[in-house]
Amino acid sequence: MRIGWCCKFVPPPGDPRPATALNLRDTTVAALSRLSPAQATAKLLALVRHNLDALAAQVEEAAAAPPLERCLRIISSVLPCYTHPVARPRYDDPALRAVIETSLPAIGARARAAGVRLSMHPGQFCVLSTANPAALDNSVAELDYHTEIMALLGLAGGWHPMGAHINIHGGARAPGTEGFRCGHARLSQATRDLLTVENDETAYGLEDLLPLADLLPIVLDLHHHWCFTGGAHIAPDDRRIATIQASWRGTRPMGHLSAPRQDLLPAGLDPDTLPDFQALRVAGLPAREMRRHSDRMWNRAINAWALGHLAWTDLEVEAKAKNLASHDLAEALATAAPPPETPPRSPLGRRRVAGAAASR
Repeated sequence: MRIGWCCKFVPPPGDPRPATALNLRDTTVAALSRLSPAQATAKLLALVRHNLDALAAQVEEAAAAPPLERCLRIISSVLPCYTHPVARPRYDDPALRAVIETSLPAIGARARAAGVRLSMHPGQFCVLSTANPAALDNSVAELDYHTEIMALLGLAGGWHPMGAHINIHGGARAPGTEGFRCGHARLSQATRDLLTVENDETAYGLEDLLPLADLLPIVLDLHHHWCFTGGAHIAPDDRRIATIQASWRGTRPMGHLSAPRQDLLPAGLDPDTLPDFQALRVAGLPAREMRRHSDRMWNRAINAWALGHLAWTDLEVEAKAKNLASHDLAEALATAAPPPETPPRSPLGRRRVAGAAASR
């Protein structure tokens, strides 16, 4: 089992290394458009060299961690603006191709040798369930790009090699899962073999995605499920877990975990009790505030509950403090109490809810 961090590395306290050396950079189409072709190529070459050095450093950090923490989500901007017509011709430059085709295979080899599980997660604009043909065309191109990165890392060809995957959200609600299936049919086999889909907070809950289990693996986002259902902390032995597991077809599943911010109320939330979505709504909090991720995995009750899910899935921690937050969860495993069988009804306590309401 593995616990992973997402996209950026935060140097621990006392680590003298600048964060910029361990994190990838990006640019904009507008910035490239203001440059001559030669200048744009030079800018991209410098960015790609930095990004591949930074990605190699991130993989090295994961490889040096205990086996439990050898899991990393790669940020999408490895090759900035790769699918846009302003940038795409620049990537045919021989020097740029040489850097890409030398560095990525070496990074992938290091990850595979160390047992580091890698994933990618395109932005939310990348959707397959859409009634907009242009949006679908752009999404297919974006997924082709992510597949190319995975292929150069040595993680394409076959069903989710070493658990590698490219994860997306369902997309627009109106086209539904049939719209998703139509979009999925546009993809190459290599992309289909890497693709996964996760539940979100507003359009596609877990129940909405289960009909797609025959098509591709389902990633269960525990925090999104809590938000979408208005407070359900799904149990590790929930009957739907078997369907999720089966959708991965023998590969160990991946799930996502995050926590709401501790300072949602002036008095703070109780770190030893599972947050109660409905109690927070009664206290005056809008649903969008509950969706925001915390900096760290501060809530011990959430950690204990989530650790129960490690029996069947790996977990990527989505938090602002990145690797520091995922390490919080790994540390919790050493001292974990059994997860609560039934979430307490009010994690805020009557006094705290009432106090919050009075303060408004």
